[in-house]
Amino acid sequence: MPHDPLAGTPLAGLADELDALRAVVATIQASAWDKPTRCEGWTVADVLLHLAQTNEFATASLRDELGPRHAFASPAATGPPRAAGDDVDAAAAAAVEAQRHTTPAEILARWERSAATMLDAFRARDLHDRVQWVAGTLSARTLVSTRIAETWIHAGDISTALGIEQAPTSRLREIARLAWRTLPYALARAGYEASSEVCFALTGPDGEPWSFGPIGSAVGVANPDSDLTVIRGPALDLCMVAARRLDPRASSLRGSGPDTEAVLRHVRTYA
Repeated sequence: MPHDPLAGTPLAGLADELDALRAVVATIQASAWDKPTRCEGWTVADVLLHLAQTNEFATASLRDELGPRHAFASPAATGPPRAAGDDVDAAAAAAVEAQRHTTPAEILARWERSAATMLDAFRARDLHDRVQWVAGTLSARTLVSTRIAETWIHAGDISTALGIEQAPTSRLREIARLAWRTLPYALARAGYEASSEVCFALTGPDGEPWSFGPIGSAVGVANPDSDLTVIRGPALDLCMVAARRLDPRASSLRGSGPDTEAVLRHVRTYA
């Protein structure tokens, strides 16, 4: 296991990310719930419904209510079950479609309940525990990271639809860390076998250096002729690329090493 550059519990970061989204949805006027978002085919209401469903899904995971083959949807969702190996995007879309009749007020109340219940479920677990998730088991601590990432991604979708600027915060570090740690999964899912170890040398929103990888603090001056793949640039760009909200060719990210192109094409923060 590579050195973990983060120490301590990330739960405070998840609570802060939920609060940031709460501040955005508090501004939604009645006419704005139907605005289209950058999630193709989804409105603002649909995006918040999806977040409520996946918060509930996380709570079920933390309560050991999911089996090794489970429906990827809210426990309350209707429709045919989908196994973990099925297409995740299609399953999420089906879950939203099944509950589109819900009113915006009901969606907002459901999201608020789901966020509070999920935080309580995390607090009740040892973050070292293994829990079931979409593509297998993971630690509860990694599940916290995935919820931070998904909340941030979809808060950005809603903010963009409403014309609100989403300011970057230090919580991007948790998302960048997740993208780095899950690279083996992302590359394997794409059928790509890496020929080198991968490091990130990123710049945080306040200009601080963030490094992830086997060469630690020396990553910023890595020998370009080494057998490492090093991705450099703004942490915001890396997180946006991993969220599939920014084409890596349009980003400020640059890389050296044999797997640069594949990493930038396949890095992701979700199943």
